[in-house]
Amino acid sequence: MTDNTKAIKPELLAQYAKDFNADRANLVAANAAVSAGVLEAATDYKGQRALPRDFSIELKQGSITNQRHSGRCWMFASLNTLRYELMHKWGLDDFEFSETYLFFWDTMEKSNTYLENVLSTLDEPTDGRLFQEINYGPADDGGWWQMFADLVNKYGLVPKSAYPESANSKNSDAFKQYLNTKLREFAAELRDRHANGASVDDLRALKDQDMSTVYRICAISLGEPPVKFDFLARVSNDDKKNDETKDGKKAENDKPKTGKDERKQIREYGITPVEFYKKYVPVDVNDLATLCNVPMKDRPFNKRYRIRYTANVAEAGDMEFINVPLDVFKKAAVDQISAGHPIWFACDCTQFSLRTAGYFDCDSVRVDQLFGTDFTFDKAQGLEYGDSPSNHAMTLTGVNLDENGKPNRWKVENSWGKDNGADGYYVASDAWFDRFVTEIIIRKEYLDDATRALLATEPVELDPWQPLTKRSR
Repeated sequence: MTDNTKAIKPELLAQYAKDFNADRANLVAANAAVSAGVLEAATDYKGQRALPRDFSIELKQGSITNQRHSGRCWMFASLNTLRYELMHKWGLDDFEFSETYLFFWDTMEKSNTYLENVLSTLDEPTDGRLFQEINYGPADDGGWWQMFADLVNKYGLVPKSAYPESANSKNSDAFKQYLNTKLREFAAELRDRHANGASVDDLRALKDQDMSTVYRICAISLGEPPVKFDFLARVSNDDKKNDETKDGKKAENDKPKTGKDERKQIREYGITPVEFYKKYVPVDVNDLATLCNVPMKDRPFNKRYRIRYTANVAEAGDMEFINVPLDVFKKAAVDQISAGHPIWFACDCTQFSLRTAGYFDCDSVRVDQLFGTDFTFDKAQGLEYGDSPSNHAMTLTGVNLDENGKPNRWKVENSWGKDNGADGYYVASDAWFDRFVTEIIIRKEYLDDATRALLATEPVELDPWQPLTKRSR
């Protein structure tokens, strides 16, 4: 028998419609949203005008990168912070690392870690919460800064010229779909053999065989990564190199101008990725820490947290975070940018976001006015209820400080190409930063003493489903 007490009452539906049509504002809003879409209809020009694209502190970056149809934002943002340092160390006008190189090794490492996690949970039911979490995305694209650091430590870095993008790095869906299917087949076989009495040593030997198939899938999809490569870069020529004499007159004995590029060159032959990283990248990826701002009662501030089953490189260990109050979080960000270093950060990029126009700002996306209802979640509630978890990583390359030295807007470098935002850059209001930015990567030298001391404390272990932060894609 149907339980009509749970149904939407017809008389109430009639009343809802009557009330809706009685309010002229609803009709105007409906016309705008239906024809232009919710975000266009909710865009407030006053909010945009309050966020000019000039910043009191701004870092000069290279050309805008584009992750295309892939979930590699965390990798792009990480490499964008490092290329800035490399460019300015060596005087290069532009530079881009190979994202595909780390993508290849990340896929290999995640596949290995997934199978190792299967081996460590052989007696867990397949429909149990833990195994479901492990099995959700065996080798998906998403990640955190620490995953990036673990890959760099093990495999180094290469310039994009040595290992360019491929069709499957730019659009990874099919590649990852069939790889994940194969990994789950391997998992099923491992569990079946365990049920039939196979030893752990035998199972791990089988896993090693399975990884040969993983390598083949990766190599076919992306091409094999270089073991050694040649590197050529030209140093920028900003000083005009004696085009003029001291009195401003052109020297008579100057050589005639030609089309030849006379800039100094940096050349390397047969360099390995690890050698390249150690020689040319003036950043030790281990000298940075992940700060979180997660204001939840059951995630107290000023503690170190570790999330189980989150490693990509199995031997490197799971992801760790220091949860700090907002004032500590923001001061570290301002101090690092002020010192001339960009910042990797993670956020919920879908909230109050104008992708094409390039704004992250609640006052520019007035969905409250459009729908006639307030959106009242605070940061803690948004995280607890899964409404605004971190889902995207980008790079902070500027900040504007007011007359009191307080930030009021931030410059954001994205990895969605130059056709999104203002030539690839976005502006985020400080209020949006407070509400939706959950992670920043900070050099340890810009941590206060109390926060730095937390790095040596015993971490609180969290299960992978417990709210703190999510992989960025």
